Order: sequence, then C-alpha cells, then structure tokens
Amino acid sequence: MTSVGSVELVEYAPARRLALPDAIGRALAASDVVDATPDPYTPGHWSLRAGSKVGAVVVTAPGGGKITVRIASKVPIARLFFLIGYSLDPKRSWRDGEVEVAEYRGLLPALAHSVERQVDRALRQGLLQGYRPTEESSLVVRGRIRETEQIRRRFGATLPIEVAYDEFTTDIAENRILRTAVERLLRLPGVPRDVRRRLLHQRARLADVTAIVRGQLTPDWRPTRLNSRYHHALRLARLVLDGSSAEHAPGGVRIDGFLFDMNKLFEDFVTVALRDALRDSGHTARLQDPHHLDQAAAIRMKPDFVLYGTDETPCAVVDAKYKAERRGGYPDADLYQMLAYCTALGLREGHLVYAKGNTAHASHRVRHADIVIHQHALDLDQEPAGLLTDIEEVAQLLANIPRV
Repeated sequence: MTSVGSVELVEYAPARRLALPDAIGRALAASDVVDATPDPYTPGHWSLRAGSKVGAVVVTAPGGGKITVRIASKVPIARLFFLIGYSLDPKRSWRDGEVEVAEYRGLLPALAHSVERQVDRALRQGLLQGYRPTEESSLVVRGRIRETEQIRRRFGATLPIEVAYDEFTTDIAENRILRTAVERLLRLPGVPRDVRRRLLHQRARLADVTAIVRGQLTPDWRPTRLNSRYHHALRLARLVLDGSSAEHAPGGVRIDGFLFDMNKLFEDFVTVALRDALRDSGHTARLQDPHHLDQAAAIRMKPDFVLYGTDETPCAVVDAKYKAERRGGYPDADLYQMLAYCTALGLREGHLVYAKGNTAHASHRVRHADIVIHQHALDLDQEPAGLLTDIEEVAQLLANIPRV
C-alpha cells in the first residue's frame, strides 16, 4: 500500500493546496474528515480545508494508498482536554482533573500520552476480572445444557455437549476497550517514541484480552465500585474508539484514528457546566429539549439549554455557538434564531454563548417585542477555573441568582 505522507491543518484555517493522487483526494472528499475539492486549474492538485473537527486520522483509499491527516485545534491542548471532560454523551459524561498533557503540545501526542498514563494507572493492581457469558461444545457438563442446540446440532448424540456458563476471565468489556484503544493509537503515525514504547508495554499486559474487531459494536460497560480504578482510562479509551465520525464511510474508504467535533464539544461544555452550576437553584435544566415554533406543531426546534421553574414553565433559554466575534460582530442569524426560541417559549430574555468575543457581554432589545437577547463571550484561552467562573455568571443571570 502506497503512503503519500501526511498533511497538517488547523481548524477553520484557510485551505491548503496540495498535489495528491486522485484516489487519495476522492477518499478525503468522501471521508467527511476535511473539505476536499480538486483544483479546476491544476490537474493533480487538491484544496484541503479543515472545519470544526480536530484530531488525527489515517485515510485509506479503496484502491490502495493512504494519507495521514492531522487537524490541530485553535484551543490550547490543556483547555481542549478540559472541554472533553464535559462531553454530553452519557457513555462519556465525566470530569477528569488528572489528565496531564502539559509536556506535549500536539493533540495526538497528548492524547496518546494521557491514554497510556491512565491505562497504566488502571492496571497497576492487575487486570480486572469478571464473568463473561460463554457458549461452547464441551466433553463435560459445565453450567447448563443448551437443549435446543444439543438436539439441533447433535441429533441425539451424547457427546460433545452444548453448554452455556459464566466464565470468570480477564477477557471482559473493560479490558477489551483498553486493549483496542492501545492498538488504535499504536497504528497511528506521529506518536512519540517514548509514548509508543509505553503503549507497547500496556499491550503486552493486555495480551490475553481480545481486541474489538473493526465493524463490531464497542461493548458496554457500567461504572461500578469494582471497576472504579478503570473509570478514567475507560472514558479516555472510549474517546479514541468513538471519536471518528467517519469510521464507516461509504465507498470503501477506511478511517483509523479519532476526531473531535469542536462545535459539539463547546456546546456540551456550556450546557453541562450550566446545568451543574444551577443544580441547587431549585430549577430544572434540560438539554436539547424538543419544542415547536408553530401552533400546528409542524416546525420543530431544539434549543441547546432550557431552564424550567418549579411549575415546569420555561424561564430561560441558551444556545451555544462555537464562533468568535468578527470585525462586523456576530452573525445576525443567531439573533433571529434566539428570537424564535424566546417567542415560542414565551420568554422575555434569551442567551447566546460564544467561544470568544471583543466584549464579555452585550445585549439587544428587540423592537415591538419587549425581548432582550444577551450575547456572552467565553475566553477559552484562560484557565479552567476562569472558564467556570464565567459560566457561573451566566447561570446567575439565567436564574436571577443574586451575586454573593
């Protein structure tokens, strides 16, 4: 298989023009990793532009050939991992203050280092064991006899016996997820040599565990007291396994690696952090709660965050936008969208939260409607404590909580 090297991009940066084989260019266009378009004036050249996704992937074309694509985030690495800790996916809803990534500036080295560090911490006391349902043909009775299978397969023969039992083993979902994440990172170019060496050591420790085969569903695991030492490692490992939205793209294009959608990460951070800040306020927060714009309930809308009072009446609405304010201000379309939310929910105020802005807070009173739309800007370059302080200020406005 021919490799055409790698390309380094930055989210939302201007497009890069590169000479690429047409098969690779078409694979990139089909992968949904970046925007890839052929240059109409120069055959053999393609224009590549990264959108909201950041990460590192290897894209393999159906007919052979592959390219490594690394997309850097504009957000500092440490802050990016802080945002990841607020992922809204129930399987990955967590906070991890222990992931230290200061020694690596690149996303791939930082993630590989963090995964290895957490896996090592999880396995220090040995591999977790558990019961796994097993069905097999055996010469001795173990567990229960699968009578239907015995009759169907053996036609009355006494041996071998079709049995089912729970096997106490290390080959359980938790260890399989860790093993597969380690394998995924080892396949990616660009992992520092010292981190790769430690990942190989973790793979050796998990040698008796079955890796998850491509196309198989990732097994579920439930956080319990028994697997508590695995929690941080498993949540980081799931990010590696679940991070690629283009894993099974049509047309035979294969993707290895991970991608994070910054739009989704920012939205999750804002909404989950607001929910946490308002937990003891006496209000109820719902994320992505469905509503309708019209009386006929034909036009659906799903605000990112709606706060309800004790009588279940909406009292605040928030929408998160991973955008930075430009010279001309924020897009007017965001204001129109929030106006629709406020009108449909019967609210006098709405809140838009942006990733960055020239001023921390601005407000606009709508003519003839008595509705005020607030625009808040979070500075993602600041320390996590500062980010949470800014979120707390927005939360106080939502619930009219007086400042201390």
